Amino acid sequence: MKSQERKVDVIDIDKEPVIDLHSYDIYIVAFSGGKDGAACVLHLLEQGIKPELWHHDIDGRAETFFDWPITPGYCDAFAAALGLDIYHSWRVGGLAGELLKENDRTKPVRFETPDGVGQAGGLRGAIATRRRFPALAADLRTRWCSSIAKIDVMAAAIANQDRFKGKRTLVITGERAQESSSRARYATFEPHRSHAPGKIAQRHVDHWRPVHSWTEDQVWEIMKRHSIEPHPCYHLGWGRASCQTCIFGSKDQWASIRAISPERFETFAQLEIEFGHTLRNGTTLRELADAGTPYEMDPE
Repeated sequence: MKSQERKVDVIDIDKEPVIDLHSYDIYIVAFSGGKDGAACVLHLLEQGIKPELWHHDIDGRAETFFDWPITPGYCDAFAAALGLDIYHSWRVGGLAGELLKENDRTKPVRFETPDGVGQAGGLRGAIATRRRFPALAADLRTRWCSSIAKIDVMAAAIANQDRFKGKRTLVITGERAQESSSRARYATFEPHRSHAPGKIAQRHVDHWRPVHSWTEDQVWEIMKRHSIEPHPCYHLGWGRASCQTCIFGSKDQWASIRAISPERFETFAQLEIEFGHTLRNGTTLRELADAGTPYEMDPE
């Protein structure tokens, strides 16, 4: 499945669309373990809707490389505590496999279903070499980590399950306008990229961002109201539960990674040398971490 830059509609966040929320057959929350995704789940439960959770295993069920080691377990525990079904999906080989790809195709997607594990892709596509870190950009063709590990994975999993045929499906994600200027421009409601209402696929899939206009305080408030313990990374000082080694990480976060995960930090620092390409333009990870201050935390 080819990744490409998507044009998103600029919206007035004070004029959110009216959605017939109870008109859908299936509700899916893309759940990374972060507070905003948790807020989406809790908001749906307050509306009397029990969604299924989909967690994309960033590291492809291989050795932990980009993500927090605890994230899949946290997501499972969150779902169990709320009595919700959770399905994991992943790119074979994970982000590390794509990062280190040399004269090969992008690997297939695997996804859990109510009936087992499905697989899609990996048989076609150009033979190519990656060996460059994702770019710090909005364009998914260059910031390929989001598309390879999350966006395309979900689209493939939906498109390759017959249970969505003839159904109305609502995909829910937790982007908030307050997070960045680019996310502020996201449409609150739009057709999902897997939407295919034609005679063959017969798949109606919409995409809703229910907390797009929420403040961070509102997110924490709903979690407190439901007595939800947040992902451990928040207790360490991180503001978002993205990958531990997220390409957008601040200098303080990289200094903190070096403090609590020195081997992983060194792996990334060495890859910069091996690739001849730094994650940040004009500075190495070692220089970035040297300029930062680790969060106050216990490395143990």
